[in-house]
Amino acid sequence: QVQLVESGGGLVQPGGSLKLSCTFSGLTFRDYVMAWYRQAPGNEREFVARITATGSVPNYAPSVDGRFTISRHNDKNTAYLEMNSLKPEDTAVYYCNARDKYTFTDNWGRGTPVTVSS
Repeated sequence: QVQLVESGGGLVQPGGSLKLSCTFSGLTFRDYVMAWYRQAPGNEREFVARITATGSVPNYAPSVDGRFTISRHNDKNTAYLEMNSLKPEDTAVYYCNARDKYTFTDNWGRGTPVTVSS
């Protein structure tokens, strides 16, 4: 069974930066495509970024492309989301997702809140 634990959220001013981490445990990290989603109050959960199991092909939502960077360290069983030039509209709870690349089973963390405000 996969367990995902997010960390690194908090309060930041507009224009600032944060780096989120997602620690994976339970099964083989390299068998999973990792992604970040977010959910703002009153909104549905939305896709933010995804990275393949090998870390070679990231893709991003248009709203964060050029500002956010997803990465993974397979030896540390950890995925990251580096967020720069943060805007108030980036305020949300950020969730880590791990999708089994063979079965397409999704696993979710409990989320870490990010607030962008002056």
